[in-house]
Amino acid sequence: MDMKKGILYGVGVGPGDPELLTLKAVRLLQSCPVIAAPQTKSGETLALDIVRQAVSLDGKTILPLYFSMARDKALTRAAHEKAVDAIQVHLDAGQDVAMLNLGDVSIYATWGYIMDIVRARGYEAVMAPGIPSFCAAASRLGTTLVSWGSPLHVIPVGREPLEPQLEQPGGKVLMKAGHNFPQIVSALRKTGQLDRAALVENCGLPNEQVCAGLSQCPENVGYFATVIVKEK
Repeated sequence: MDMKKGILYGVGVGPGDPELLTLKAVRLLQSCPVIAAPQTKSGETLALDIVRQAVSLDGKTILPLYFSMARDKALTRAAHEKAVDAIQVHLDAGQDVAMLNLGDVSIYATWGYIMDIVRARGYEAVMAPGIPSFCAAASRLGTTLVSWGSPLHVIPVGREPLEPQLEQPGGKVLMKAGHNFPQIVSALRKTGQLDRAALVENCGLPNEQVCAGLSQCPENVGYFATVIVKEK
């Protein structure tokens, strides 16, 4: 009889504050014997560091995953395939695996690529949502994102010209703002929205920075920076 295969769970761990992990995330992290954690070239494991503050990982196998940040699709695809190769070893052994993902697993998440490959190989992949960074940032700023009947636009900065997207009605969330901060300030000023914008960097982490107005921010902000632009 064939051994039952393990299940891969994509677990959203929120933006940084370990108290924002959901009960479902905690349950899965406690029950899965293998924790797959993205790791940078320098050895940083931010998602894993967040989880360790809320869940005991004693006795669990920690599986580091290395993902390429290059824009070369062939390189990123190769990194994803290699990560799944490592995960598959445990799934074939009948072990459930929890793969950590900052924020939510459905929003600009590496998890999506891993999930597609895992399912294409015939394994089960299940999603456990997490609190998105922009929702946590809005709470940190003490503001709402949109009011009744208004749209919310979630914009990854750097892909398309920013001004036309800012002209759309409703509230805006500008993701991946760090490397593009001067461009963001310029576009907001041109569209007359600079006074309605605020920023949270490293939301929920020890080095969190909150700027109720962009004029209060330093010129250089980090990768995990989110700008929220209130609707008129």
